Amino acid sequence: MKKILVTGGAGFIGSHLCERLLKEGNEVICLDNYFTGRKQNIIHLSHYPYFELVRHDIISPYFIEVDEIYNLACPASPVHYQYNPIKTIKTSVMGAINMLGLAKRLKAKILQASTSEIYGDPEIHPQPEGYWGNVNPIGPRSCYDEGKRCAETLFMDYHNQNNVNIKIVRIFNTYGPNMNPGDGRVVSNFIVQALKGEDISIFGNGKQTRSFQYVDDLVEGMLRMMGTENDFTGPVNLGNQNEFTMLQLAETILDLTNSSSKLIFKPLPQDDPKQRQPDISLAKKYLNDWEPKVQLSEGLTKTIEYFESELKIGQKTKMIRNY
Repeated sequence: MKKILVTGGAGFIGSHLCERLLKEGNEVICLDNYFTGRKQNIIHLSHYPYFELVRHDIISPYFIEVDEIYNLACPASPVHYQYNPIKTIKTSVMGAINMLGLAKRLKAKILQASTSEIYGDPEIHPQPEGYWGNVNPIGPRSCYDEGKRCAETLFMDYHNQNNVNIKIVRIFNTYGPNMNPGDGRVVSNFIVQALKGEDISIFGNGKQTRSFQYVDDLVEGMLRMMGTENDFTGPVNLGNQNEFTMLQLAETILDLTNSSSKLIFKPLPQDDPKQRQPDISLAKKYLNDWEPKVQLSEGLTKTIEYFESELKIGQKTKMIRNY
């Protein structure tokens, strides 16, 4: 049994990671300040005897003895990370310093959940790990993009200077149950709008592309990365090579929900990437031929079922409050 710390463990991805680690027989400490994480994402894990939930912000140091650390703590959707940009970059930078310091003292292995956003609005397509990116350092997305880029630098410097055993994964667009209905991400936005019969908001002309991976595939990739030999640090892309336009995504969701929602077009936000698709050759090579298995329609069906349940619960709560 390993003792594993997951920062941001009550978030969308963190909650799935905690559950997988527990099912594999590990002791898990879930750390979250609930800025975007939600207790409802992990409350069903409370019956596990080796699950511990701690409310803490990794901007402040945290002391515990563990074997491995997964550092996922950081708001990841534009709505949330732009709400308090200084807090966002502090979480990425100071949080990384604190977790790396902990890993250094304990000689623990630590994985950084980085992001495809470090590539910015890419001029190379698809994006390999060797591409340095095209990022605006002073734009509205910079607090997140540059914070994650700086965190990667810190991880490599702690590895090179202090021999800390690090792993870095760059996560491309991920979706699935436990997403926050109001997080502003394209999959959750489209599904919620379709289920409510509201107009589906498409920014730009809808021809910009993303690659969507189901959360279970991502978690599998993260576990495989943590299990690699010490000399392989990454960074490594974890994402789906299948590329879809926003129009294709919207039409698929309309079909799966049988919704009568209409498509409306709005101006494209500043610095919003036009294309996003990972080159996963490195993941296939080092992570035992890892690649996403869940097809978009299958994953969206599971995600729609989750949001249908969430919206019903929300409606019941609203009715009780009104009563």
